[in-house]
Amino acid sequence: MTAQEFGKILNDNIAKVIKGKERETGIITAALLAGGHVLLEDVPGTGKTMLARAAARSLDCEFRRIQFTPDLLPSDITGINFFNMKTQEFVFRKGAVFTNILLADEINRATPRTQSALLECMEEKQTTVDGETYKMSAPFFVIATQNPVETAGTYPLPEAQLDRFIVRLHLGYSPRRAELEMLSAIGEHHPIDSLSAVLTKENVSEASGEALNVKLGEASADYICEIGEATRRNEKVRLGLSPRGLLALKKMSQAYAALKGSSFVTPDHIKAVAPYVIPHRLICKEYAVSRTGNTADEIVKQILDDTPVPTEHFE
Repeated sequence: MTAQEFGKILNDNIAKVIKGKERETGIITAALLAGGHVLLEDVPGTGKTMLARAAARSLDCEFRRIQFTPDLLPSDITGINFFNMKTQEFVFRKGAVFTNILLADEINRATPRTQSALLECMEEKQTTVDGETYKMSAPFFVIATQNPVETAGTYPLPEAQLDRFIVRLHLGYSPRRAELEMLSAIGEHHPIDSLSAVLTKENVSEASGEALNVKLGEASADYICEIGEATRRNEKVRLGLSPRGLLALKKMSQAYAALKGSSFVTPDHIKAVAPYVIPHRLICKEYAVSRTGNTADEIVKQILDDTPVPTEHFE
């Protein structure tokens, strides 16, 4: 199965539940193939949790959900060693993070200490408990949600953890046509109740391998670096795109190209994923206040408009 076929099957299955969000589901699929994690950020009721559940149900993988709350402990995520009275020895009880797809719902409601418990898991695909390291099974994919509007009882994610998410998505409201379809589809039973798995772990592995082998030419690599340098030179930005951010942009561009059926990355692929990869990694200066929306989003849009697009020829 090719990556393009993988993406079509997955997105078509999710579309049975989530209407009018084809582009967003495509970006989530690319993030999965790129080996990254996704942060869904929007107001309540826009389908963040439902989209994450639909993606998880579409894959024949182990799925767990953690509802983040202020009293959630790091050990609830990673696991804990407990003393077994019968065997007279300590036994490791795995936490919810030991799964293939993890939904971290309302992640900004947990304390910074608990949020940080996910850092090693997301970056290294492993966790360390009492000096022992435990590997995650593949694939390991985290979909986190948060509400940016409500601030009472929340703890904003620090930049170090935001950087662990390969993309950040804002779902927004669905088009009227999609909302009408949703009203017609939901009756006594929700469509997600009948959603079944259409892809396996092996399919994920095959498609991910193809994405990693997509060619990134010299001109396209230089284009990515030029975009990164432009964020660092921008007068409104205090901290620009890091080397890890450049790697994230490269991987997402390769995965997006693979989903489009291309064997090489073009500037169009880079421009398509950059608005989802870069903004949450930028720290803007205090005076850079936007009148029309998110300053970082506007800066990235301007950089993409101003940066010369290279041309590259492939044999």
